[in-house]
Amino acid sequence: MGQIYDFIYNLLPYLGMWLQGFLRGLGLSEEAVFLVVSLIKVFLLASFGLAGFAVLTYVERKIVARFQDRLGPNMAGPYGILQPVADGIKLLTKEDLMPTGADRWVYNLAPLIIAACALAPLVVIPFGPGAIGADLNIGVLYAMAVGAGALVGVLMAGWGSNNKYALLGAFRAVAQLISYEIPAVFSVVVVVMVAGTMSTVGIVQAQDVPYLFVLPLAALVFLISGVAEVGRTPFDLLEAESEIVAGFHIEYSGMKFALIFMGEFVHALVVSALFAVLFLGGWQGPWLPPYLWTLVKIALGIFLFFWLRATLPRIRIDHMLNLNWKFLTPLMILNLIGVALVDKGLRAVGVTDGIWAAGLFLFNMAMLIGALALPGYLGRRARMAALAAEAEGVEATVAAR
Repeated sequence: MGQIYDFIYNLLPYLGMWLQGFLRGLGLSEEAVFLVVSLIKVFLLASFGLAGFAVLTYVERKIVARFQDRLGPNMAGPYGILQPVADGIKLLTKEDLMPTGADRWVYNLAPLIIAACALAPLVVIPFGPGAIGADLNIGVLYAMAVGAGALVGVLMAGWGSNNKYALLGAFRAVAQLISYEIPAVFSVVVVVMVAGTMSTVGIVQAQDVPYLFVLPLAALVFLISGVAEVGRTPFDLLEAESEIVAGFHIEYSGMKFALIFMGEFVHALVVSALFAVLFLGGWQGPWLPPYLWTLVKIALGIFLFFWLRATLPRIRIDHMLNLNWKFLTPLMILNLIGVALVDKGLRAVGVTDGIWAAGLFLFNMAMLIGALALPGYLGRRARMAALAAEAEGVEATVAAR
């Protein structure tokens, strides 16, 4: 029984070793084996992203429908499970249009860049021990940098479409996506500082206690920033249909639109996977095989994305930018300094791992409570000042009469 469990637990590494042995048995050189294995990894990761896109489009529509007391897709196949297939056929057969005056190369390359930058971070997501595309020693930096490259595709789509609404959506992308990269990076730096490595595998292995319970403030800010970077509700200002008629991708149809749409869903999948790796312990967990734990934790993050979409309204762009520049960014700078001091102090004293984790957790919770209390205090003070000014105005009016 123990051997069966060990085989299931290490299934993916066993398959990798068997494949390499099989290729060597065919007489291939080590360089050829490495190349073939790398190509197979690329194919599997791309297939995971594409399959995730198809599944998530269906699951999101079903979940949001339940939140809104509707049925969702229920016509194409049993319970509507063939709806993604129907959507794919529709997009494949839809006419491919290009607006008059569009920059042909820029317009056509934008969807490819968006899709490629969304898929590329999957390379450094560990699904289990030894089950990773490439264990880079700068894996987190690679994921953040390549994922942010989708902004270039968004700008190209807005500029190349020769449409004012698309251009306005692209300008919003500059304001939103670049802004929220800053608190997200600070959140990741806090994790890297505590774990002592930028390798995604190393960060998972360093989490004897999931960092969600050690660095809750960094986890919360990373999640908020991730929602904003993906451009989903309540931060979907890039494609606000009621304001700019779908924004930067308004002029795209057919498979080009499908690539942009896929980029959004896969980017959400990547943010959820990074959240699972950075704060939920990655593949670690009891009883279940590691790759199942990874998928469960990714699914929890994705469900939260869907929950937010079904619950919250779109916020104003000035409120969104104020939240970033006046609240999240200063908060994460202070949190980075504070966590560095507390972590260094606790390690210097030589406390146990449990006390170390509890100390960082209490510090993070104190910062979070203080950060939430401060805006409330400032708001009350501003309201009292406004009421006092209004009362003085009334008294002056009465006295003048």
